This record gives sequence, C-alpha cells and structure tokens, in this order.
Amino acid sequence: MSKNAAGGRTGSEQALALYQELRGTPHEPFDTVARRLELTETERDRFRAELIDLGLIEPTLAGPTKPADTVVAPDVALLRLLRHERDRLERRLAETSRAHTTLETLAGPFLRAGMEPGSEIEVEIVDDPARVRRELTDLTHTVHDSLHAMLTGSVRREETSQELAHDRDLIARGVRIQAMYSHRVGQVPEMVQHLADRTALGVEVRLSPVVPMNMVLADENFALLPTDSRDPDSAALLARGPGLVRSYRALYEYCWQAATPYGHEEKPEHGGDGLSEQQRAALRMLASGIKDEQVARNLGVSLRTVSRLISEVMQELGAASRFEAGVKAARLGLLDGEPLEHTT
Repeated sequence: MSKNAAGGRTGSEQALALYQELRGTPHEPFDTVARRLELTETERDRFRAELIDLGLIEPTLAGPTKPADTVVAPDVALLRLLRHERDRLERRLAETSRAHTTLETLAGPFLRAGMEPGSEIEVEIVDDPARVRRELTDLTHTVHDSLHAMLTGSVRREETSQELAHDRDLIARGVRIQAMYSHRVGQVPEMVQHLADRTALGVEVRLSPVVPMNMVLADENFALLPTDSRDPDSAALLARGPGLVRSYRALYEYCWQAATPYGHEEKPEHGGDGLSEQQRAALRMLASGIKDEQVARNLGVSLRTVSRLISEVMQELGAASRFEAGVKAARLGLLDGEPLEHTT
C-alpha cells in the first residue's frame, strides 16, 4: 500500500493498516514494513507507540541494542486488555468480574472481525469527539426498538433540553429507553430535575451504587463505550453486530438489576455499626480485589481468621454472599475510606 493510498486514513486507521501488514509478514522487521508503506519517521514512531499501547505489538530485543517487535494476535491482545479492565472493576466491587468474564469470550472475534471484510461484527476506534456526537445524533433517528445507556457523570446543563427532545421523539416512535446513573449523580441539584423530567416522559431511570463505565446500546446491534473506562476523554469504541453487542447488553442487564428505580425509596440498609476496625479493613481490602492470602498478610493474621472475619461481616450486614456484602457495604458507605494498597 502506498503512502497516497493511506493518505485519507486517520492515524488509528493507518496504525491498523500497519498492524495488518505486520501480521501478514510476521518475519519482516518493523522498519522494513514501515518503509514499504512509505511512512515517515514520525508516523512510524507514532503508530508503533499506538500499537504498543493497544497491546498489539510487544517491544523485544534483537541483539544487544537493536530493538525489534513481536506481533501479538488480536485475540491475545484484547484478552489482556479485558483482564486489566476486569481487575480494575474487581478492586471496586469483586463480583462485578462475574459479568465481565462475558467480555473475555470476545477476544477471538473482537479486533479480527474489524479487519475481515464481510464479517458480522464491525469494531472501530473513534478518536474524534465530533464524530462520536454525530454517531449519537444519527442513532436518535435510526434506533427502532430500544436504547440503553449507563452514565458515570452528569449531563451538561446546555444539553438537557436536547436530550429531553430526543426522548420525546423516541418514545413517540415506541422506542424503549433505559438510563442508569450513579447515586452520586442523582444528588446533583440540576440533575434531580432532569431525571424527574426524563422519568415523566416515560424513560426508565435507575440509580446504582456503582456504574462501571459510560455505555450506549441500541437495538442489540450498536454499542458505544470508551476504550479506557477510567478516562472519559479517551477514544470511543464503536461496535456493530448482535454477536458483540449482546455481550455488552449482558453486562448492562447485570448492573441494571442491581440498580434502584428513580423516585422509589430504597429500603434503608441496616448494619455495619457493630463492625470492628479490623473487620472494616478486611471488608475494604476484599472489595478492592485483594485475595484472602494478602488480606491475612496485611492484617498479620491467619487465613482462618480472615474467613472468620468475613463470616462476621456477612452476618452483621445480613448478607448471604460476599457479593451481597459488597453491595450493601457500598450502599452504607463502608467502602468510602482511603483505598488500601497492596503490600508485598
């Protein structure tokens, strides 16, 4: 492929084209492939860094000083990314990983589907905010049956009237809309009225102790979510195809069931007052994803003592499982203390 042929591509698309060439000629050095594509030195270094960040190539050493690169299969690279994301969620609420394992099954078709013509699944990384806004606007006109969104933050004041106008249009066309926000967002004064307005129009609104990421799903055929859920300004992942979107829908449904309908008074959670500092520390560490063995080392106690502490915590909170204890602890604010670091 010549430089002119790649001239109309965005940086991410050129990086993907470079990756495809590397995959097709695994025994050729990176610099050789880059020269064949007529990339400038700046482009070569930028695209190499982008592929390294995505985990699609690994820098290795070919000799004492000369760097070489190992091309990583897309399913392996994606699996690593998914595991990293799963670990982050486990640190906040351990059982969220049960839903996230669904995403690991996408490792095979995920990036590969975006590179194979005629594939049922299409995946695209979009780093242009204006393009993301256009996709969401177009979605308002093309969705037929359902629209599901989870949002980690508030809606900008200047965008609330536009969102309500979209709600009216969609509901008039018979589209079912579900929207999930965190409890914290539901306490923002401007959002209280906005959520009430959306509910009055017929939008199903729920509040949750934990909203893992921004996500928009439509008709089980469209998904929009960030490539890095920790950075709301990161590039967006645009996916089309029921095989992939249904997996994200499973994660959404898992979070939806744990959320509370807006305007419904939650039954007050009781418990936690009788927890000792040692029990609270064990609870926070477990909710952060730290294994029992590490908890024991951090607290200077035996594994048997850790098991007893967790049983006592579950009894105090009236929880039948560690997951239920984690949810109740989050609602009671027992996990709001300073995060506990892993120690070696």
